[in-house]
Amino acid sequence: MQLIFEQIRVGGDRNFAYLLGDRDAGQAVLIDPSYSPEAVVERATAQGLRVTHIINTHGHADHTEGNHAAVELTGAPIAAHPGAPSAPGVALGDGQELPVGAFALRCLYTPGHCDDHVVLYEPSNQLLITGDLIFVGKVGGAKTDDDARTEWSSLQRVLDAVPDESTVWPGHDYGARPSSTIGLERRTNPFLLCADVDAFLRLRSEWSGYKKKMGLK
Repeated sequence: MQLIFEQIRVGGDRNFAYLLGDRDAGQAVLIDPSYSPEAVVERATAQGLRVTHIINTHGHADHTEGNHAAVELTGAPIAAHPGAPSAPGVALGDGQELPVGAFALRCLYTPGHCDDHVVLYEPSNQLLITGDLIFVGKVGGAKTDDDARTEWSSLQRVLDAVPDESTVWPGHDYGARPSSTIGLERRTNPFLLCADVDAFLRLRSEWSGYKKKMGLK
């Protein structure tokens, strides 16, 4: 087996899409093709890979915009959380694994940013595709305090579930770098440094002032 993994800039609000495949098996999945599905499919074609699934980390339009075109170009079904607004042909339940050649993407249900959010983990190479749950140096937004509490629980679950060596591949290029590791985020991401959910909620409410104080964009 030979891993193919590409982070692809697809426009929008600094959105990332991902191509993950097994060259030996000739199979791949596209993750959040967003605003440039043609470019993502082109990368799969250039690598000689047949796309088996179009995966969405969550149902927000900036991540699902390219679904229809990606399906037309590849014939592959949409895979997402069963509660996703796209009514996916392949439902990714919590803990379910989706094979990609000899590799497997493990789905972890991580609500908070939205109700259908999932992250994807490829354990043999320790790749964590975080959608809008974890960015480099920050985390995804939440509409209400209750949603933020749910997101806090999702963040703790991910931190407990994957090793620090796992690389973090977010849905947007919002940080100082386009990728990170769980260990680095655990040590430097101010939201992950919060001692408890109350501190997490306080930081969210004070984020504008915190960014100004720390010189962050």
